[in-house]
Amino acid sequence: MTKIGVFVPVGSRGWLISTTSPKTYPTFDLNRTVAQRAEHYGLDFALAMIKLRGFDGPSEYWVHNLEAFTLMAGIAAVTNRIQLFASIALLTLPPPLAARMTSTIDSIAPGRFGVNIVTGWQPKEYQQMGLWPGEAHFARRYDYATEYVTILKQLWETGVSNFKGDFFQMDDCRLSPRPSSKIEIVAANASDRGMRFAAELCDYNFIGAGGGINQTGKTNENVDRLNAASAKAGRKIGAFCLLMVIADETDEAAFAKYERYRAGTDMQAIEWQRAQSAADTKAAPNSTAGRMAANAARALQDPSAVHPTQMLRLIGSYSNVARMLDEVAATPGVAGIMLTFDDFIVGIEQFGEHIQPLMASRNHVKLAA
Repeated sequence: MTKIGVFVPVGSRGWLISTTSPKTYPTFDLNRTVAQRAEHYGLDFALAMIKLRGFDGPSEYWVHNLEAFTLMAGIAAVTNRIQLFASIALLTLPPPLAARMTSTIDSIAPGRFGVNIVTGWQPKEYQQMGLWPGEAHFARRYDYATEYVTILKQLWETGVSNFKGDFFQMDDCRLSPRPSSKIEIVAANASDRGMRFAAELCDYNFIGAGGGINQTGKTNENVDRLNAASAKAGRKIGAFCLLMVIADETDEAAFAKYERYRAGTDMQAIEWQRAQSAADTKAAPNSTAGRMAANAARALQDPSAVHPTQMLRLIGSYSNVARMLDEVAATPGVAGIMLTFDDFIVGIEQFGEHIQPLMASRNHVKLAA
């Protein structure tokens, strides 16, 4: 059965780079409500990103952000069943501290907590704090991540690490208490090297399906690439597809909302995105940075390519969105779908009340009391 999760609104404007989209100012109350309603409707997981610097521009896209671990610790205490993932910006936290924070949240929500690994594509996030290792990080970030995750696993599983590598040297490093059960690890890698890292060390990898509208088949190529990397590594990991739902009672009403958001696309923020993602001059075209840079450059040159989000968008009536979600869920290798919404409060209710009941892939779901 394909899991369904929600990308909780940690950052301002959610996932729409637009001055005419809902402002979605991040607060604990907002994120608690989204997570609790997701749990009520039987969603399987909620994930909080980590973003340390927003984009320039009048939309204030991601300018206001909460921190993922402390947010999820609070949400862990006010939920009962839903799995929670917090993102780690690897360059900001030593792995033993991340391991201890993980164990602490597991003690709040035993067996329900996992981590999302973020290697870092936006230099300014780390330059502002004096933590950016320089351009060499682009080429070696998955070597760094491999050492980091190896230490996490040693501490979680045995309580001790003496790992010695190029980036980290542990000296009888201890962790106690250890987590109550296996900590699942998610990554979000699109390049071949990134997918190899995920296949070797993670349990799930997020798949971006490009910036199409209602093109569910666009998930296939990247899922196939992950499946091939998984087979080569001799492990089985699942793909989590990231997409945005903009729904309404009719297709016309849903597309009208999207066109309103599109009209307000923040081109200054798009230029910021292009400049930051293009800093990795050797990024592969299929990598996150490479894809972002190409999409942003195209939008800046071609008005028809301007869109307020570059993820796959499912736009339409409740029945059509349900049908398209079932199509994504049926893709071999897809283990889960992580949803974002244009308006998170409205969107989670639309999904729970009107879309999920129409999905064949979710007919096993029972609502929480």
